[in-house]
Amino acid sequence: MGALDFVVFIGFIAVVLSVGMLKSRHEEDSESYFLAGRGLTWWLIGISLIAANISAEQFVGMSGSAANYLGIAIASYEWMAAVTLVVVAFAFLPYFLRAGIYTIPEFLEHRYNHWARLVMAVFMMVILIGVSLSGVIYAGALTMRDLLRDNGYAISLTAACWLMGLMAAAYVAFGGLKACAWADLIQGSALVLGGAAILFFVLRRLGAAAPAELVDGTGAAVASLPDGGWARLLAINRPKLHMVLPRTDLNIPWTALVVGLWIPNFYYWGLNQYITQRVLGSASLREGQKGIVFAAALKLLIPFIIVFPGMAAFNLFSGEMAARAEDDFVRLFESASASAASTDVFELPEDAAARPKLAALADRIATHNAAARARAAAAGRAPTVRRPQPHKHDSALALLIGRLVPRNRGIMGFVLAAMLGAIVSSLAAVLNAASTIFTMDVFAKYLKRDASQRLLVLVGRICVGVFVVIGGIISPLLDDPRFGGIFKYIQEFQGYVSPGILAVFVFGLLNRRAPGVAGVVGLLLNPLLYGLIAWRWPGIAFLDRMAICFFAVMTVMQAIGWARPLPQPVEFKASGRVDVTSSRGAMAFGGLVVVVTLALYVAFW
Repeated sequence: MGALDFVVFIGFIAVVLSVGMLKSRHEEDSESYFLAGRGLTWWLIGISLIAANISAEQFVGMSGSAANYLGIAIASYEWMAAVTLVVVAFAFLPYFLRAGIYTIPEFLEHRYNHWARLVMAVFMMVILIGVSLSGVIYAGALTMRDLLRDNGYAISLTAACWLMGLMAAAYVAFGGLKACAWADLIQGSALVLGGAAILFFVLRRLGAAAPAELVDGTGAAVASLPDGGWARLLAINRPKLHMVLPRTDLNIPWTALVVGLWIPNFYYWGLNQYITQRVLGSASLREGQKGIVFAAALKLLIPFIIVFPGMAAFNLFSGEMAARAEDDFVRLFESASASAASTDVFELPEDAAARPKLAALADRIATHNAAARARAAAAGRAPTVRRPQPHKHDSALALLIGRLVPRNRGIMGFVLAAMLGAIVSSLAAVLNAASTIFTMDVFAKYLKRDASQRLLVLVGRICVGVFVVIGGIISPLLDDPRFGGIFKYIQEFQGYVSPGILAVFVFGLLNRRAPGVAGVVGLLLNPLLYGLIAWRWPGIAFLDRMAICFFAVMTVMQAIGWARPLPQPVEFKASGRVDVTSSRGAMAFGGLVVVVTLALYVAFW
């Protein structure tokens, strides 16, 4: 990078940190620190929702999935989210704001009992820290490491992970939700502009490329091309421009569009603390609904700045993706061969003789495999087989930025700052949410009921530090290719809690006479059932697993409700903390968002 790129990059980070900290000075009570004093306006809420959501998980994982065979089908996570957000604004949010809650688990105590609140709080902390936080740290660190390496600066993945986590922890610990919201305003705006810039350079490169420089969506050579970057992108990726995939697909089968994909969507946008915390800080129900619908409209744009560039990355740089996958295989072998206890067996592909890096390892791999099989036999277990991946699809974003964005003009600095800002925004959101849940649902509820406001804020800040250390330890471990890509890792492991949590909430709103024990049973049953299906029937796609678990939990809870109904239905009383008058304008605009979403599905069906 040139000097101007560095100036823009460092200047952007300085502005974000300064604005976040200045806007959140003197946040010394729990409502101000955790919920921004319940004073967030619609435009802050909308941009903050997008900034908290769009991170390395999308820019790295979703663009990587698009570069792989999934193509435009991965956009369902975004376009279905637009419809989900509209439903959340008018079906979920009124209940939450009327109850005046700090956290989503707190709502379960209103409907069920304190045990349901505690179980959900524990589950959400595990998922937030072990999956969301660690996954976003890893994906962000992977991108920044590759980009810095491409620019001549060597940094290890572990060091990059710690750097990501500490940057996010800095302003979260200082200013809480208000610091996050104001920082998100800048970072979210830059995120959309940075993504649009990448799309521009992608289309420009495609428009100027010769057929010999490209491969189509399946990896085959391109014979002829139409004029124009957008026309070429659509022409050479035609097999990937379908939202519907076969029933047997393990990622997004067509059955998931009917049921399975709605479950993580409603969980994420309606019940996931690190997203809903922004909405719980709304100044009123009107502001919250307008902010959510604004975010829904922005979600329609995201595939155009993430998914389509991801497909183009494969067209342009499939060879480099293959080389990076090969490098990962070599690194994995070198690590295993240095261990005297390894039982990993490495299989070379049929064309290994024509690939110098792999051919040079053939003899060493044969020797290692013999020893690894002997160790596995002595231990009475089968060895773990490792094979090189054809391509490292998660490198799509780093290749696009590193190869296409101009240097020495400030553009590279801005794009990198926007990507880093997106990552840090999501990390900050997760840290803030996890610290809020521990402080309000565990510490204040069970450990010290009479804690002062200052102590609650202090505990929240300490939690931020502890959680980022845990995330920094776990995140480098996700570089193992067995996880199948970071986007799939995050989505699949959330299935251990998301169907159960959604079922418990939906059932609790529909059936007001089921006893409190029904909520506890529903929460505990889901991870057991989800794990059993994954172990016993591994061929079932994880989204279909979620659907099975959701309906199974609902059925069990209904049976408990029939067996032990309450004498009177549970009533949700208004706390009086915020105005809960609904917004008709937001409802009309939300209807328009739903219509546009349906039109996009028709266009790419």
